Amino acid sequence: MATEATFTIPSDQFPLGTVFNQLPNVTVELERIIPARDVVIPYFWVRGTEVNDIESAFTEHPGVKDIRLVDSVDDEYLLRVEWTLEYEDVLTILTEIEVPLIEAIGTKQQWTFEIRGDQQSDIADFQRRCRELDIPITLTALHALTPVETATESVLTDTQLEALVLAYERGYFESPREVTMAELGEELGISQQAVASRLRRGIKHVLGNTLSAITVQP
Repeated sequence: MATEATFTIPSDQFPLGTVFNQLPNVTVELERIIPARDVVIPYFWVRGTEVNDIESAFTEHPGVKDIRLVDSVDDEYLLRVEWTLEYEDVLTILTEIEVPLIEAIGTKQQWTFEIRGDQQSDIADFQRRCRELDIPITLTALHALTPVETATESVLTDTQLEALVLAYERGYFESPREVTMAELGEELGISQQAVASRLRRGIKHVLGNTLSAITVQP
């Protein structure tokens, strides 16, 4: 049965964590991972800073093949990094055992990431490989995806669903809004940038799922 798991890991033990040495107040969110034969290519957002050369904030890392700025909007930067498979870490383990990364958000304190396995044994294999490489991950949540879940629920991560439900209940989508994003973040225990990311990604998934179910009549 398909299973989702949430893990935490110290920020300096996760790929890209070196950015917090120079930019301790930023939030980093992995956008997606493209596995290839000899490289892992993550796209990720860096939020909460204003620097002209964001690439320089990432110190040299033995696993980084190349890193470049793709786009920027105000204090948000989208970057692309090529991560060689020769360097063994969380990202390469996920590629090795073919377990998709659903979401990963990093701060100076820690990284929190969610993965999904077709079977619970996939999650166990991921944990085993991390132990073999002395990667200090901590399992914080584990649940099976059951057939009773709706199609919309199945495309949302737990954190996205939690943020959407709270925003709806607190009146964030009302006009005028009855709660600010900062207040939602305080209640969830995360940054305003993380709230914005979860709402944006959650709404995107809900819209995509809904629109794909609509049959356009000629």
